[in-house]
Amino acid sequence: MTSNPIETSRCSTRLPLGVYLLAFSLFAMGSAEFLLAGVLPAVATDLEVPLSSAGFLITSFALGVVVGGPPFAVLSLRWPRRSALIATQGVFAASVAAGLVGNYEVLLLSRVISGVAYAGFFAIASVTAISLVTPDRNARASGVIVSGLSVAIVAGGPAGTLLSHFTQWRGGFWAVIALTLTGIVGCLIGIPAADTGSRSTTQPSVSRELATIRTPRLWGIYGITILTTAAYMITFNYLAAMLADITGIPAVWIPAILALFGIGAFAGLSVGGRISDRRPHVALLSGTVAILILSVIMVIAIHHSWAVILTVFLLGIAAFVLNPAIYGRVFAIAGDAPTLAGAMTVSAFQLGISCTPVLAAAALTRGTSLTWVSVIGAVLAAIAVPLVLIDRTRLEADITPDKTTTTRPTTSRTSQ
Repeated sequence: MTSNPIETSRCSTRLPLGVYLLAFSLFAMGSAEFLLAGVLPAVATDLEVPLSSAGFLITSFALGVVVGGPPFAVLSLRWPRRSALIATQGVFAASVAAGLVGNYEVLLLSRVISGVAYAGFFAIASVTAISLVTPDRNARASGVIVSGLSVAIVAGGPAGTLLSHFTQWRGGFWAVIALTLTGIVGCLIGIPAADTGSRSTTQPSVSRELATIRTPRLWGIYGITILTTAAYMITFNYLAAMLADITGIPAVWIPAILALFGIGAFAGLSVGGRISDRRPHVALLSGTVAILILSVIMVIAIHHSWAVILTVFLLGIAAFVLNPAIYGRVFAIAGDAPTLAGAMTVSAFQLGISCTPVLAAAALTRGTSLTWVSVIGAVLAAIAVPLVLIDRTRLEADITPDKTTTTRPTTSRTSQ
């Protein structure tokens, strides 16, 4: 019996169900990160701490991601991937639950632990996703995984905040726990029990992972990740304030405009995922330059409602075109030792997000306009452009000798 070539082609373009289940789990866990900001005043009041102290709950999660994620990834190297995915989700759910029934100190500690578990899951999920697909779809699979995070930004955080207003601030987090437990069930169903789906025959090795992480080219990608993430997040983090204070948009419409960033992110992930496997630097360079240009445009567009709406949407596209390409380059460089490299990538993203309040405060405490945050974003993107060009040049230099060595024997045989 011969198979229908059209049907075979269609099937080959589909990603495995496991990839989408991993994206759902990331959405569930990521929602906890973006939910807390919306209920922070209620948390401070309920726990009887100053708002500034409540703000450390956000910082503690970021600290867990940046500092704890990579060591956790190394410790879990010899675990079967499905076991590691379930363990990280279980630790995450348990730590969130413990924080909800404890005092401020317990909640602070639980946020650190949940940040470690979140980073570990993110890294392992990224490696698992690319093990489930053919190499030519690595960036696309990574894009789907990251889309879970964009859903958390657009829907998870706001929906959890809304739920918390009706059930007190803890209600949204209980929903996150329920969704995380659902994600565990999804992993049990959709992820192979053993790493039979992996297309790499290389066994995990701590020494190889540590050796790979010292590759200078990999740190160039991390630099691009930190700079570009900070470049667009610094504008996004202060967008609500700019819309209210400068544009004068009614508060009821601000969430809808913020959601446009997420809608643009979906479009960017779709585009970036499809072009990054073959032309990663096209995605990296176009996304970075677009962030630079749109950040400058935002300084003017924020004064006009129609202009800012379009700019926010385009900024979402530009920002998330980058993500599949970043993961594609990381796994191309660290293909034999991807787990720690993936965890470091998650930490780089989080570090980019976490440094934006510091950069913004450095400008705003001097009495500058809110629009200066977008100027800072443009400067960060401009610094990232040379790093992208350097990485592209190095990749081209690696490819060129291969072509030379393959043609020389042919020439030699011809001359003989």
